[in-house]
Amino acid sequence: MSVFPDTSFLCSLYRRQDNSPQAIAYLEKHAGPLFVSSFLLLEFRQSLRVQARLHEHDRKKGFMRTEAQLMLRHLQSDLANEVIQMVSVDWSAVHQQAEALSARHTESGGHRLADIVHVATALHLGAEEFLTFDANQKRLAVAEGLKVRV
Repeated sequence: MSVFPDTSFLCSLYRRQDNSPQAIAYLEKHAGPLFVSSFLLLEFRQSLRVQARLHEHDRKKGFMRTEAQLMLRHLQSDLANEVIQMVSVDWSAVHQQAEALSARHTESGGHRLADIVHVATALHLGAEEFLTFDANQKRLAVAEGLKVRV
């Protein structure tokens, strides 16, 4: 595997954002499916549900449930059509890698657990490139020798 995305990249694919043109262009040029982990899909789906809940409680926050549901349907369609493909991961090995990353980088970089797990997953899967629009996660990926694209 040569490339692995994070949640910010998936969000830019499925919801119009400033980075969406870059994410869409990358995916259109990318040969074969974009590989993701079950954890990445879980975090993405969870974030949509949280945004829908936020919007229901305060219309100035998040986005409508119907938009979240549409994004989930588009994701499911891309999974069914193998535009995006879930790969098997040895979670015990990823957790060990994540623990090592946390010990090396969290105190100085303030990284979230999910970000550490995504970078650890990319390393575990042998990715050479990491797709992210998150500046802090980019610093972590670069520090671990990954090329960051988009």
